[in-house]
Amino acid sequence: MATRRNARGPARGPDGPETPDAAGLAARRVAQAAVAELLGKGRALALEDALAQGARAAGLDAADAGLARAIATATFRRLGFLERALGARMAQGLPRDEPRLLALLATGAAQILDLNVPDHAAVDLSVRLAKGDRSLQHLAGLVNAVLRRVVRERGAILAEAGPPLDHNTPAWLAARWREAYGDAAGAIAAAHLRGAAVDLTVRAEPETWAERLGATLLPTGSLRLTDVRAPVAELSGYGEGAWWVQDAAAALPARLLEPRPGEAVADLCAAPGGKTAQLAAAGAQVMAVDRSAARLERLRQNLARLGLEAEVRVGDALDLTEEAAFDAVLLDAPCSATGTIRRHPDVAWTKTEADLARLTALQARLLHKAASLVRPGGRLVYCTCSLEPEEGEAQIAAFLARHAGYERVPVRPEEIGGLAELIGAQGDLRTLPSHLGGAPGPDLGGLDGFFASRLCRRA
Repeated sequence: MATRRNARGPARGPDGPETPDAAGLAARRVAQAAVAELLGKGRALALEDALAQGARAAGLDAADAGLARAIATATFRRLGFLERALGARMAQGLPRDEPRLLALLATGAAQILDLNVPDHAAVDLSVRLAKGDRSLQHLAGLVNAVLRRVVRERGAILAEAGPPLDHNTPAWLAARWREAYGDAAGAIAAAHLRGAAVDLTVRAEPETWAERLGATLLPTGSLRLTDVRAPVAELSGYGEGAWWVQDAAAALPARLLEPRPGEAVADLCAAPGGKTAQLAAAGAQVMAVDRSAARLERLRQNLARLGLEAEVRVGDALDLTEEAAFDAVLLDAPCSATGTIRRHPDVAWTKTEADLARLTALQARLLHKAASLVRPGGRLVYCTCSLEPEEGEAQIAAFLARHAGYERVPVRPEEIGGLAELIGAQGDLRTLPSHLGGAPGPDLGGLDGFFASRLCRRA
């Protein structure tokens, strides 16, 4: 049975009486447990969900929850590098079949190498975690010795960091990106190390809100916050519903759908709702569908804050019966999410190549269903937050081969801020994490990796 502890109070474990937690210990325990869960053979959670569950169970306050998130995120962001560094400093190598030990060592090393925390706190609290875990108690000395060596050899370890595509990317992903993107694969992996800023979609007056929030107005129309020190909910405009958080790349597919006032539009796999908000803000009559009731509740809350309306339906899009009922349909299909690694670094280490076959089959079924919902002359936009061609370009090529009643409507540079480099050879949208990331222009901080194809049903 799992130990339940409080961030500020005592902890009762399976091995002994109550003892007070040292400052920061509960946060590190939550981070280590979340990393271990994702690296282990248990439930496949997203890191943010595992952290949220752990923080609630431990009663962490906002500061400690933030520390846990920072540690876990830093661990996954450079997990390949950390594994190399740790393995080279252990006589028997890194125990990959022991996720709790691996997570404890990796979170400790991440604090030492990448976070602004005192070395003694990173080492001492990691050792305390080992001593408080029945399965790791006998390895507390090893944890202490390895992490102290990381402290001593910090400079040499950091100097060992090689190209992130080679040293910090799972081999199966690195091979795929080299084949699909050539020289750009290295820039993609480098962008993942930089992380992601907070992007906003505004309902109106982007220049005014950029000035008010100290944000950068991107060519695509989104605002980018590069130095967010206050909680997002405390920023100007949040309470009045002037904007919502949405990655700049994720905002493009709904714009490509070109929703018009009064049109009937279906948003399939709609949660968490950024695209629904865009469609509703354009005046469309939106039906938002998703299988997750919990995520749709968040969508409803966001729409209420924004003062927008949509029909929200819990259910599987494959079960919809509204044949040829919509002027436009947006399908943001479930995918491997490899385009979001700079924002969710755990994706690189928790997905496998075997996941692709299941996902691409589901995408094909959803795309076929979406096509049946569009009236003659209507539009369909298919998108995924994936870098994998099977979930993008290949999916659309197969769809068009099967559906003679549809044709592609190429994306035009002026629709996406003049960024012609975001348009693929066939006229589809293909954003990469390395786009907006420097040469030949200024470094605007990158984009999530997205694919989108705009299709029209022949009248």
